[in-house]
Amino acid sequence: MIKVEVVFALPDTATSLSVDVAEGSTAEQVVLQSGIADKCPTIDLSNLSLGIWNRTVKNHQVVKEGDRIEIYRPLIADPKAARRQRAEKAKEEGRANKITGGRA
Repeated sequence: MIKVEVVFALPDTATSLSVDVAEGSTAEQVVLQSGIADKCPTIDLSNLSLGIWNRTVKNHQVVKEGDRIEIYRPLIADPKAARRQRAEKAKEEGRANKITGGRA
């Protein structure tokens, strides 16, 4: 048996569980065994996005002793589209050069 941690964070709270699992367990198996979905009903178990120590991993990644498995929430907005909107707004407000996009 090895000890790992499962973490899920919301903007205002974080839930962390320490779990003992069998060697050779995958990240997805650990999340399911941990029971964190019972404490955090917003977790979508059918569409898990996981990471270990701040690096995204595939759900079938085998975990090691001391790993911290992080459950990621889906993105609310497309980062490229959000950046494009901020740049357009800066141009309209005169904070950015209309041709180069650099500072005015």
